[in-house]
Amino acid sequence: MAIQHLCRLQEYQVIGRHLPTDNNPTPKLYRMRIFAPNDVVAKSRFWYFLAKLKKVKKANGEVVSLNKIHEKHPLKVKNFGIWLRYDSRSGTHNMYKEYREMSRCEAVEAMYQDMAARHRARFRSVHILKVVEVEKQDDLRRPYMKQLMTKDLKFPMPHRVPPKNGKQIFAATRPNTFY
Repeated sequence: MAIQHLCRLQEYQVIGRHLPTDNNPTPKLYRMRIFAPNDVVAKSRFWYFLAKLKKVKKANGEVVSLNKIHEKHPLKVKNFGIWLRYDSRSGTHNMYKEYREMSRCEAVEAMYQDMAARHRARFRSVHILKVVEVEKQDDLRRPYMKQLMTKDLKFPMPHRVPPKNGKQIFAATRPNTFY
């Protein structure tokens, strides 16, 4: 049974290098994990970051391999910590944010939505430095994530609408849905 992936972004592993020359016949390989909607954008982001980090650009480089990374346990809820850097109107800022999602891709997508909502940061101005699954409860830093880790957590259901199993549609008194 295949699970339909509803996430807009996918995670790619891109490995690339500088083209071999006479001076350097075996250039260094560079590996990156990129979140992108498709493989074309993943390769583009790879060359964007590699040009910033090392003196390698697309014109004198090559992509050795491109793999899509799939989630190991896509039906398990996990906590993720994301280190990011973004350019605001006033400057560049480093951040650490935590999200509770089913996969790394969904956590990154939630982060982009959160950054757009809270900080008006566009996709192009946010650079993801690291995405880590936080396994231990003690490693969580944010109080809004710690409150979800309490034992026997229950969510109240204050407004329950009774099912209409063969009951009449119109009644003399309004039903009480708040218990």
